[in-house]
Amino acid sequence: MRVAISTGGGDAPGLNAVIRAIVLSGLRRGWDVFGVERGYAGLLGSARFITMDRESVKGIVRFGGTILGTTNRGNPFRWPVRQADDTWIEVDRSDEVIESFRQLALDALIVVGGDGSLHIAHQLCQKGLPIVGVPKTIDRDVSGTVMTFGYDTAIQTATDAIDKLHATAESHQRVMVVEVMGRNCGWIALHSGLAGGADVILIPEIPYDMERVYRKIREREAEGRHFSIVVVSEGARPKEGKVTVKAAAQVGGAERLGGVAEVVAAQIAEGTGKETRSLSLGHLLRGGSPTTFDRVLGQRFGTAAVEAVADARWGHMVALDPPDIVLVPLEAVTGAPNQVPPDADSVKTARAQGICLGD
Repeated sequence: MRVAISTGGGDAPGLNAVIRAIVLSGLRRGWDVFGVERGYAGLLGSARFITMDRESVKGIVRFGGTILGTTNRGNPFRWPVRQADDTWIEVDRSDEVIESFRQLALDALIVVGGDGSLHIAHQLCQKGLPIVGVPKTIDRDVSGTVMTFGYDTAIQTATDAIDKLHATAESHQRVMVVEVMGRNCGWIALHSGLAGGADVILIPEIPYDMERVYRKIREREAEGRHFSIVVVSEGARPKEGKVTVKAAAQVGGAERLGGVAEVVAAQIAEGTGKETRSLSLGHLLRGGSPTTFDRVLGQRFGTAAVEAVADARWGHMVALDPPDIVLVPLEAVTGAPNQVPPDADSVKTARAQGICLGD
């Protein structure tokens, strides 16, 4: 067997653990294992195709990122091409990916990615490519699996930041607004906000009313609590409003969300008279050494992916269905993202403790 590994989309702590598990498990079966650099771009001639051995994955479990590199602008079905007049168009290069796969005499491709990369994997599989998927995202927005690696590290990093902000917020009697990643899913904001003792948590699934936020801060002020911590997901939006966009979508990519913390902070300052500061954690959440949970889950996913290849379970993705790792069809990922249910236990927990969710 000649098996290749591809890591695409945004990076996440635990990717290297997956790579190592796939390589070591494959080598023990006598397979040849290869790494495709920078996602699908590596099969289109713009990156390297490298041989993986035990030495190449030595000691990488504890490192964040991915030794194979990644990109979130490498969709072969919508590949950006610059025209002579400097305008951009999208072209379908998926047939080139398949031809490259055949020329390399590969038997299988293990795609480690988020909903975007796995959706592409599903499309390629429909065109005949033997693919097994591994879900990866710090946002926890991939459907079909209870958990993805990278998420646990991200909320730990966010919680550490919120813990540190408590001290300066209380010292200066300020309101601190912290923005976290998540796109259209509020898991990071909700769980780091709960763990960090936030007073207000704003998530995409529950459009917010700033008057409710003002009321919460005024209530704390009346009780002698002259500071507040607000955690807001980058995809949060006001009622009857839109998400805050930092940059419009470029050819072959998606719009960049961000900046909602600044907007909310300015509104709080004006609406309550409180001195307010904002902070975006941004890509800090993607970095750092993965937690024990993410290291172990990554390795479980990696070895399960190798087993799926051995059983020729093409078009499937490994997934966590506690306590087991199971296989689900890749098409399960192509539907709605795994958003926070408005009646989720974590939401009820927040409400029961008086945390304002903006509604």
